[in-house]
Amino acid sequence: MRILLAEDDPLLGDGLRAGLRQSGFQVDWVRDGVAAERELRAEPYAAAVLDLGLPLKDGMAVLASIRREGVKTPVLVLTARDAVPDRIRGLDLGADDYVVKPVDLHELAARLRALVRRAHGQPEERLFALDVALDPASRTVQRGGEPVTLPAREFDLLHALMLNAGRVLSREQLEQHLYSWGREVESNAVEVHVHHLRRKLGNGLIQTVRGVGYIVPRESAAP
Repeated sequence: MRILLAEDDPLLGDGLRAGLRQSGFQVDWVRDGVAAERELRAEPYAAAVLDLGLPLKDGMAVLASIRREGVKTPVLVLTARDAVPDRIRGLDLGADDYVVKPVDLHELAARLRALVRRAHGQPEERLFALDVALDPASRTVQRGGEPVTLPAREFDLLHALMLNAGRVLSREQLEQHLYSWGREVESNAVEVHVHHLRRKLGNGLIQTVRGVGYIVPRESAAP
């Protein structure tokens, strides 16, 4: 899933980006509050990690501004300010979670997955559709209880579709989910990934809505 990282410290930002990429996230990194606000207005990120001490525009001001404008992207506030009044103010302004530096990368990734899961109304970590089960934390997939090995892009595309079960996603929406800045996208990349997923998971899981996009049916239950 694609997230926005807003952090002005170059060493910390580079470490967070690298660590989150290892956990399967596509990360766009900005270094000031003006850029963070611009990107959150323009792009449909799955979630954002927002430092409060940003230059040009403070993270609190960014948070207040995007919430006034109706931006619903889940936001995890990352800050060195550990005073209770600061945490309360951030949550009241619309933050969805709050982590004080220094932060464990595994915990940060878990909190981001939880934010995204709640934003999509998913009650538990694992996702189910027909006979397929997907675990975002371990990045594993099973069909009929048997493991299925998927490359990263195929896993991410399947994750997007299962997270949005019952909703049609266009090719453009799937590309936005799969690729961060600077990643070249071939014109038929999504179609190729869907073809490979159908070959491995059966033709019934991912349905084509002609002229619109792809959908995984909502009628699903844990095996």
